Amino acid sequence: MMSWSFPYPSQRMPVLARNVVATSQPLAAQAGLRMLLRGGNAVDGALAAAIALTVVEPTGNGIGGDAFALLWDGRGLRGLNSSGRSPRAWSRERFAGRPTMPSGGWDTVTVPGAVAAWAELSRSHGRLPFAELFAPAIEYAREGFPVAPITARRWQEALSLYPAGSEIRRVFFPGDRAPRPGERFRCPEQADTLAAIAASRGEDFYRGEIARRIAACAAAEGGALTAEDLAGHRAEWVEPLAVDFRGVRLHEIPPNGQGIAALIALGILERTDFDRHPVDSAESIHLQIEAMKAAFADAFREVADRDHLRVAPEALLAPERLSAKAAAIRPDRAAPAAPAAALAGGTVTLAAADAEGRMVSFIQSNYTGFGSGVVVPGTGIALHNRGRGFVLEPGHPNCVAGGKRPFHTILPALVTRDGLPVMAFGVMGAHMQPQGHVQMMVRLFAYGQNPQAALDAPRWHVAADGSVQLEAGTPPEVLEGLRRRGHRVHLETSRVLFGGGQAVFRVEAGWAAASDPRKDGQAVGF
Repeated sequence: MMSWSFPYPSQRMPVLARNVVATSQPLAAQAGLRMLLRGGNAVDGALAAAIALTVVEPTGNGIGGDAFALLWDGRGLRGLNSSGRSPRAWSRERFAGRPTMPSGGWDTVTVPGAVAAWAELSRSHGRLPFAELFAPAIEYAREGFPVAPITARRWQEALSLYPAGSEIRRVFFPGDRAPRPGERFRCPEQADTLAAIAASRGEDFYRGEIARRIAACAAAEGGALTAEDLAGHRAEWVEPLAVDFRGVRLHEIPPNGQGIAALIALGILERTDFDRHPVDSAESIHLQIEAMKAAFADAFREVADRDHLRVAPEALLAPERLSAKAAAIRPDRAAPAAPAAALAGGTVTLAAADAEGRMVSFIQSNYTGFGSGVVVPGTGIALHNRGRGFVLEPGHPNCVAGGKRPFHTILPALVTRDGLPVMAFGVMGAHMQPQGHVQMMVRLFAYGQNPQAALDAPRWHVAADGSVQLEAGTPPEVLEGLRRRGHRVHLETSRVLFGGGQAVFRVEAGWAAASDPRKDGQAVGF
């Protein structure tokens, strides 16, 4: 039984309704709700919200980003991978002499996949006309919208990353500054681009005038992305991976996404007795952290484009392997963590469900903030920097190469019980994402918390160097208990590191939608 108590400080309550949308920005949530009120289904609502998010929260996603989705279509579960491949001209030699992949510029730009995801989901499962889904976003871009407070803060923090006189400064920082909370921002170039995408069902972006502009910009600025690279992109339907945990089943997109890290960690925890300890105790959190560290060791070593994998994902989830990892965890001592690249996130996640039983978990991303820093002139398109997810280690399955998908941090999630949908959710924020999935699953299905309480609760984060950051609000005895076990623990006052989640959860008469207080977002429904 789920508890309806709310033990953590928050400004939110869940929304209980038969049709729901939860996103990180209220105007985007309302865009999705408008589609549901017009007779659209959960897919229409999710897509309208996602398209609007590219305008109203450009600090985390954009028209030039990637996207993934998990969909319960009323009959079964489907996964969509619309991450793009690297330019075919890329090779390891192109990056010779660098210790790591660059963080910005054209040498981080892979083919953007979000537009293809919108088109494919609408074509296969939407009810409303594709162009209708764009109306709110086009209105916000052309007429302007008041910038939300947390988004404004992220916008201001990004200003120093981009040189004066650059196209990104011209488009997104008018007057050479970030918009303030409540100030109107408008981008007519985005409106024109979205209108062209809407009218062509996405074709213009990959094989039309927009594609030509992207390719011409790359050629003029030393990038390798070509019109042929863009034309070759397709969103792919994939079979989700899953693991059982405390009576439910968590489903994730398979590699090249890192969702398998959440599955491995939960598979390990399923073989421990962590939940005999209280929910916010050092004993329970220590076991969760150790499971996560073991999962990341596998993910950083093996996750890559599925055509380049050394180990089948199913082998990483083999029961005997998970049992061995669980047995290796010491309840009184922290194990060393595998080294990883320190990555910042720039992502939005949303969830939607309708009265007919459809459920969507959707996530799209620029990767870091506005992405690569490249904005295509005349389009308002900020291109993502997903190529940063490659490594330069020879022989590694994720080593950079042409026509290859990089390791991807973004991951939607969907939970079933006895073959029926229970929850669609996501937690954004680079390597926080699988950690957030684990913490949500633990709180909901091991400890019986409701989705809003699970989102409100203070989080932990295993950093790239193996240290553990704990969010403000974590009980002092947890910090001390983790330190006694050998964890390098830091109390983090900023909430940025801990991401932002959205969730829709099935209840007896409909859905409970919840939105993370770490973002500007909102859950809505009717």
